[in-house]
Amino acid sequence: MLECQHVSKRFGALAAVNDLSFAVHEGEVLGIGGPNGAGKTTLFEVISGLSPASEGAIRFAGRRIDRLPPEAICHLGIARTFQLNAAFDSLSAWENVLAAASFGRERRLFPGLRHSRTAAERAAVALDFVGLAEGRERIAGKLPVLDRKLLMIAGALATEPRLLLLDEPVGGLTPAETDRVMAVVHRAKASGITVILIEHVMRFLVQLSDRVIILHHGERIYEGSAGGLVHDATVIDVYLGTGAAGRLADFLETQGTA
Repeated sequence: MLECQHVSKRFGALAAVNDLSFAVHEGEVLGIGGPNGAGKTTLFEVISGLSPASEGAIRFAGRRIDRLPPEAICHLGIARTFQLNAAFDSLSAWENVLAAASFGRERRLFPGLRHSRTAAERAAVALDFVGLAEGRERIAGKLPVLDRKLLMIAGALATEPRLLLLDEPVGGLTPAETDRVMAVVHRAKASGITVILIEHVMRFLVQLSDRVIILHHGERIYEGSAGGLVHDATVIDVYLGTGAAGRLADFLETQGTA
């Protein structure tokens, strides 16, 4: 579904992403990890068109997208969330998702004075999907952290994406809250949406991902199964550390994926 070929993103002399190639298959959940500054979010910026690649090519469903504007990429079927809780804080949860449903599916040169019935239906389905339907009239800026993260996911889902990019969707959440987001991602995959997620919370990353890529200084240092992370000396050295690797190995063993 998505193919990155020798993709680089440079800021002056700094290569935030350096000659990176990988593919994502339809229906897959690809997890991306790595230390802070590894280039993970920059990669999402490049894929979603917010920061064009310096070199390389990106193809989505066979079509090259690396020179398209972000709204065109969204209309093709790629939606994303952000590390920070992005929303129109003065609008309600419903109004936020309705805006995404109205403008995230197609180019609208003349928006009109009302949202379409189809957009309203997509917004209602998305809010229900993430469990925010009952509180949809609450003001976004007053929502707790979990609900703001779920609101971003709902907005992305309201565009009916084929590929969903999730940037640290459980950062700062409790274990119980993390489980709620995990359930949403499981449902998204079950509905046929392909997912790429960035996350530092290893329990979330390894339980959801069919395959994991670890980045360091913009380059891939590991690609493979979640179970293989704890046996890779480079990953342990630059990212996990021996203590975290041991705890992760114990967790994977309890899950039967070691």
